[in-house]
Amino acid sequence: MPIVHISLVEGRDDAAIKACVKAVARTVHETLGAPLSSIRVYATLTPASHWAVGDQTKDEIAAAQEKAK
Repeated sequence: MPIVHISLVEGRDDAAIKACVKAVARTVHETLGAPLSSIRVYATLTPASHWAVGDQTKDEIAAAQEKAK
């Protein structure tokens, strides 16, 4: 049973996330030949303040980009 975990920073539309997990399931089915009913795909949403790139959190990066505009 293939299990796919997608980690995302919060802020995306629920419909977009739903479309993504469905597309991933179909892709796994097509590429691995696993039955759709055996494929598990789930997305974990993380607050921007809990996701870092280097020593800056995503909310800090976004704030700096807004300030630079």
